Amino acid sequence: MRRKNIFFRSIPIFFILAFSLLGTEARAYQVSARSAIFSNSTNGVRYYGKNVNTKVQPASTTKVMTALLVLKRLSLDTVVTVSKNATSPQPSKIYVKEGESYRVRDLLYALLLLSANDAAVVLAEAVSGSEENFVKEMNEYARRLGATHTRFVNTHGLPSKVKQYTTSYDMYLIFREALKQGFFREALQSKYKTISSTAGRKIPLKSHNKILFSEDWERKIYGKTGYTRAAQSCFVGYLMKGKSICIIAVFGCSRRWQDIKHIVSKYGGIDL
Repeated sequence: MRRKNIFFRSIPIFFILAFSLLGTEARAYQVSARSAIFSNSTNGVRYYGKNVNTKVQPASTTKVMTALLVLKRLSLDTVVTVSKNATSPQPSKIYVKEGESYRVRDLLYALLLLSANDAAVVLAEAVSGSEENFVKEMNEYARRLGATHTRFVNTHGLPSKVKQYTTSYDMYLIFREALKQGFFREALQSKYKTISSTAGRKIPLKSHNKILFSEDWERKIYGKTGYTRAAQSCFVGYLMKGKSICIIAVFGCSRRWQDIKHIVSKYGGIDL
């Protein structure tokens, strides 16, 4: 009888411990991103998804599509000239001056490292004659890639009266296509670059991707950042898992870098 009483007295303790453990699990890290995707683009396996088809503001991840279209249409050594209109976007920018000339490769470095909004307009005008025409081509190209829930309204991702949007899945498709361009991959891996106009005005660049500079990341993730107040923090990038290319995209984050590390390590099994 005494043993039976001990057993029944131990039952409440068991349930207290069990609920305590459940509470700990409930308090585990919660991804702050409004929308996110992490996929192995080599074999097509999706490791993680959260609202992958929800429309979000792309901010400067827009520049992935800008860079991709420029790389498809212009030689890296093509020299382009700055118009007055191209000097007007708000920072981030390299403060190009009307009449200056640059090689396409240098403006692409400015676009992808420093996220230069004025460089985006210079390149767009060189390809299509105007930013408006270039944006039409961006949207047409997005649809051809299957990114059917995306609408770009400018080349840089700054807020606009007309709403622009994408989804984490659509940006995954766009970024996957951009990775086919060797220059695009090389630029994303660069911490610093110094570019110059054809007249010799030198402009130092530093990547906005903080992962490249952090000692907390033993393995690097190479990608393009984005931020506006409305969009919050965004990122789309890639890393290798063996011989496979894995792509992560997060949008609407309040804890961008923590989200990325959690998703990649927990769901992809990749030690960062």
